[in-house]
Amino acid sequence: MLTVEKKKKYTAEDYMMLEEGAPFQLVENDLIMSPSPSLNHQLILGEFYDILKSFIKGQENQGLVVLPPVDIYFDEDNVYQPDLIYISKERAREIIKENIKGAPDLVVEILSPSNAYYDLRQKKDVYQKYGVKEYIIVDPIVFNCELYTLKDGVYKLHQKAEKTEKLNSVLLPGLSFDLAKVFA
Repeated sequence: MLTVEKKKKYTAEDYMMLEEGAPFQLVENDLIMSPSPSLNHQLILGEFYDILKSFIKGQENQGLVVLPPVDIYFDEDNVYQPDLIYISKERAREIIKENIKGAPDLVVEILSPSNAYYDLRQKKDVYQKYGVKEYIIVDPIVFNCELYTLKDGVYKLHQKAEKTEKLNSVLLPGLSFDLAKVFA
């Protein structure tokens, strides 16, 4: 087990030496510690999971919906634990080995005071770089969501939806998140 000490740069190898379940992510060679999510965060996450899981169950090529904590290895400098991920059935063999190495198809991140900067800037840039096709940012303070789609290697804001609206996936046509239910 790695004892967290002051170091200028950490690697995925250092990260792997942490105790299982340690509340860290590796973001641009920094070990970022987060407190446990708030109850509101977890309730919103549960709603997103239920909607996505129900939708995927009704599809022919179901894919995989995964809740945290699960490590996503992007490179030696970045190992993240997104709030919710979806990996298509077609890509599962490619990126799932003993763990997940590479970009999920869809990532949902729910902002909190301790992680908002990373989710909106650094992690978003890495998701874009490695090809996460759809990235949803949920803001539980102002009750809205932004859905970004990858087009020509760059994220474009596809939709910004408020509490009373529906957020519609491009990646999974027919998938719609009813935000009135999500933010209830």
